[in-house]
Amino acid sequence: MTVAKSAFLVLDCAEPAELAEFYAALLGAEVRLGVDSDFVEVVGHDGVHLAMRRDHGYAPPSWPRPENSQQAHLRVLVERGDMDEAEREAVGLGAMPVETKHSPGRQDERVYSDPAGHSFTLALKPTLR
Repeated sequence: MTVAKSAFLVLDCAEPAELAEFYAALLGAEVRLGVDSDFVEVVGHDGVHLAMRRDHGYAPPSWPRPENSQQAHLRVLVERGDMDEAEREAVGLGAMPVETKHSPGRQDERVYSDPAGHSFTLALKPTLR
């Protein structure tokens, strides 16, 4: 028998409430505040479940510098034809485009950093056969 489990990604940052607001707005989700103000969740439709945790010594990731690995990133799926609008929305909320070696000419995936420096991509939803 397997014990029921769920999992979600936790992003360390200096200001969890502010970063949670960014992702809630980007993903059309809601912010859930608990007793611990150092841990904030973002929950929405389609299985969205993230959390932000305060790290008092937080330093933003330095990827895409060649000496550092990306380690992890969020992949936000977008319907075909909505990529430009999704990009405008993300940048309007405070995302910063990240130049990578794959950036020129690629329209099916675009890389950004969130306001705390974590990387995420806007990518086309895969078409099912």
